[in-house]
Amino acid sequence: MDYDVTQVDKVMEDYGKNPVSIIGMLQDIQTRFRFIPREAVRRLSEVLNIPESQIYHIVTFYKAFSLVARGKHEIRVCLGTACHISGGKRIAEGFENTLNVQTGHTTKDGQFTLETVNCVGACGLAPVVMVDEEVHGMVKPSKIAEILGHYK
Repeated sequence: MDYDVTQVDKVMEDYGKNPVSIIGMLQDIQTRFRFIPREAVRRLSEVLNIPESQIYHIVTFYKAFSLVARGKHEIRVCLGTACHISGGKRIAEGFENTLNVQTGHTTKDGQFTLETVNCVGACGLAPVVMVDEEVHGMVKPSKIAEILGHYK
């Protein structure tokens, strides 16, 4: 699939085409496309005179970036110590079953990407699920459908 590189050009313009701002540019591109398309890497490389390999190194180093399309909503189930003890694994399995998707993947309709994380910093609310930037605490398997209903 081809992506509109004029969007990438706009992002570069916002940063004054300064190669030092590559991470900020990649963040903005990730926000616009929900991942970093190959065409975006090529365009950044061409205009900023940065080797594609260096851009791919950055993209693969930071977990915030993805080379495959992400869902409209990102679900992160915490599996840190407090969440794990409080049933975080059951919560993750509940989301997998409800969404019919494995952790680390995106639903077929492109609505949700499901992943687990080591900590979200809300241990007192364990088990915790984040959908986009919204924190859902003390989650029980019976609440999964209700949580998802807010985002459909």
